[in-house]
Amino acid sequence: MARNYGLILAGGRGTRFWPRSRRKHSKQVLSVVGERTLIQQTVDRLKPVLPPERLWVLTNPDLRAEIVRQLPEVPRRQILAEPAARNTAPAIGLGAHILESIDPDAVMGVFSADQAIQKPAGYLRAVRAAFRAAAGGRMVVLGIAPRWPETGYGYIEFPRGTKPGSPAPVLRFHEKPELPTARRYVASGRFFWNAGIFFWRAAVFQAALRRYLPQTAALLDGLPAFGARDFTAKLREIFPRCEKISVDYAVLERAGDVFGVPCGDIGWSDVGSWNAVYELLDHDPDGNAVRTDALLLESQGNYVDAEGKLVALLGVRDLVIVDTPDALLVADRKRAQRVGKLVEELERRGRDELL
Repeated sequence: MARNYGLILAGGRGTRFWPRSRRKHSKQVLSVVGERTLIQQTVDRLKPVLPPERLWVLTNPDLRAEIVRQLPEVPRRQILAEPAARNTAPAIGLGAHILESIDPDAVMGVFSADQAIQKPAGYLRAVRAAFRAAAGGRMVVLGIAPRWPETGYGYIEFPRGTKPGSPAPVLRFHEKPELPTARRYVASGRFFWNAGIFFWRAAVFQAALRRYLPQTAALLDGLPAFGARDFTAKLREIFPRCEKISVDYAVLERAGDVFGVPCGDIGWSDVGSWNAVYELLDHDPDGNAVRTDALLLESQGNYVDAEGKLVALLGVRDLVIVDTPDALLVADRKRAQRVGKLVEELERRGRDELL
């Protein structure tokens, strides 16, 4: 395991978690599920396989100082701010370049900073299996057994008879489906959610990037080794010129030799909205999830987060209520995925003090 490293991607803004999530205090540094923040939980559950000194974090300039504060066990120099947001393909390419420059035999796992996993033992078994497969030169993804016909996730298709926990060839990646298609996927037993968790040798990914995204690969190849005096200056010059594209579109869907480790139920969630947080928390007999002092009468299925004050609900159902010192969100829980649209409107109106 000494050649194994972890790259944690933590650059997103988390706009669907407004008004708690702001530019300088985004979703990944919030404690929306449990006492520890999402990025702290990511580091915690990886410790049995990856000690913090072998973890690297890529984030944005607004969040770096807060992440450094929250992760004192990760060396400060290994928490980097990307000069520009360029999606996952260039970010992972940058991580691969850094790791290959310090260890030519590096095997890297790529993890999201803002996911929740409620059954870590099964998750760690899958991570160990994926690292072993990646050490042999394969590109590996984790697939999550679907618990419902989700239309908001991409899917990974495996051969019939594939057993959870065993690496198997990926037949095809599928984009977010319509509901009837998602139902067929779940019924077949061969389709798993794409969790966005990847494993490969750093050198293998760099070779794939040169083949499928040559312009960006050439820019990243022009960077000096990590730790060189001019590394930071060159990164600021080169990275904004990289193509803005996800690793799924740029590499994985075009490569023909990707393997996957299908997982059983590990309690995975992408924590993609306030509704996802509601689903992860304990509920009272009326289906309410409450993170504050509350008085609820004739009310069902609500999520309430209003620190430091009593919230009283009467005769309402399926609401998201999130209160902060300068903003209050009240939304239909079924429309929680659209909270980001409110952030877009605030940007349009120039309300930077609320962003």
